Amino acid sequence: MTIHNALSQARLARSATLLLAAVLLGACGSGSSPHSAVSAAAVRKTCLQVSAVLSDGPDPGADPVGYAEAQIRPLHQVHAPDKALGNAISALADAYRKFFASDGTGSAGKDAVAAASKRINSFCPGAAS
Repeated sequence: MTIHNALSQARLARSATLLLAAVLLGACGSGSSPHSAVSAAAVRKTCLQVSAVLSDGPDPGADPVGYAEAQIRPLHQVHAPDKALGNAISALADAYRKFFASDGTGSAGKDAVAAASKRINSFCPGAAS
């Protein structure tokens, strides 16, 4: 198995896991009003968009600075229906910008990415893993 095939399988597995989590969250999170159901569906859609953005770009293990750079603009283009989720997405894009600006050196950028990734994962389990 080549490295490319292994990475493709890993990304596919991560996407499948995220989709399963979104389906399970939808089943568990049905609200009493149509508005809350629409909002839950919109949040799930946004989580899938975030996951898709984060699965593109250079391999983060091989080129973490290039990976960070590749995430900034696409993350800012994701529009979230929920203000808190939107803030989390913006915080992750800003953390990647900080990491990229420091060329991956120093702990401030790394810590910002770790904290923002954790926050994204609280809305979209596994999206930033």
